[in-house]
Amino acid sequence: MSKQKNNSDNKVVQKIKSIATEMYDKIRLIKQPELEMPIRSLSNVSYDDKEGYFKLQDKVKSRTLTASTIKTFAQTLRMMGLSKQLIETKDIATKREAYYVSKNWGDARFKEQPESDSVMDDIEAMIAVNREQIGFLPEEKGGDVAGSLIVIDKDADTGKDVKIDCTKFGSGAYSVPSSVEELKFETNAKFILAIETAGMFQRLVKHNYWKKSNCILISMGGVPTRACRRFIRRLADDKKIPVYVFTDGDPYGWLNIYRTLKVGSGNAAHINEYFCVPQAQFIGITAKDITEYKLPSHPLKDVDMKRIKDGIKNDPFVKHHKQWEKALKDMMKMKVRAEQQALAKHGLNFVISDYLPNKLKNPKSWLP
Repeated sequence: MSKQKNNSDNKVVQKIKSIATEMYDKIRLIKQPELEMPIRSLSNVSYDDKEGYFKLQDKVKSRTLTASTIKTFAQTLRMMGLSKQLIETKDIATKREAYYVSKNWGDARFKEQPESDSVMDDIEAMIAVNREQIGFLPEEKGGDVAGSLIVIDKDADTGKDVKIDCTKFGSGAYSVPSSVEELKFETNAKFILAIETAGMFQRLVKHNYWKKSNCILISMGGVPTRACRRFIRRLADDKKIPVYVFTDGDPYGWLNIYRTLKVGSGNAAHINEYFCVPQAQFIGITAKDITEYKLPSHPLKDVDMKRIKDGIKNDPFVKHHKQWEKALKDMMKMKVRAEQQALAKHGLNFVISDYLPNKLKNPKSWLP
């Protein structure tokens, strides 16, 4: 374990002790203790194109110890205690394991995992670190990678470098680990292509698109995990290569998947600076593509219309980039959405022979 990580661990433990000590001192003085944490939502973020990510503002919420909040207080303190234990013993727990550990906490136990996840997120924001730094890991994997890339990891037993060649997985792929901070990279690839669906990723891998285009393919599998976003960010920064994102042509692909990858989210605003990819550009399905390629489409659902309206009204990213506002309004007028796989109307490999080459040759067709 690196000296830098040890220093970070010590700071987190000290912060937890400081919060606990402050609460203890107030109780001894017969004063009501409070827990203060930033509000994690789009209403408390700002977006500056130069900074490139959703930045947390100064709105906070306070939780005072009362009869009605005593359980949440107890849960928060117990979760902080578990975090301190994990850090000090150099152990980890998945979010699911943390939920089950709480079953030993008597009346402070959680009924459902979303409750423990929410408390964990509050602690993360309160201490201003990511959840991995407080000892908790997500269950989901970070994404799949194929193409012109060698990932340099460490052997857990010897500490020696291990080189993983992402061209040598046959029909499979390298899986991004839950923690990517220690990884190093070797590549001569021209760009990174981040893909929404596993199916489209498999098609491009099957036909060696990465070899034809000298690129790195990464399957996001829907909204990319933190590990996937951090992996792309570190790789792009380290090797100074562009990132192109290929999603479905729908509000979810645009606002939940692409927007989250590029600038982060309101819920995780306290760590967006490290878990977003500001250099990302959108080359996925647009409203214009649906018309020009005469793509098979599906009617927008009520949830899609709501997402579009919310994006136009409340999303700082959409408000800043008028191209995205126009794209959303165009889709709302058309009342349809289209999937990546709709390109198969023109042939199973039309995406390889025509669509992606045409997109890459025409930067004017990209969205910011």
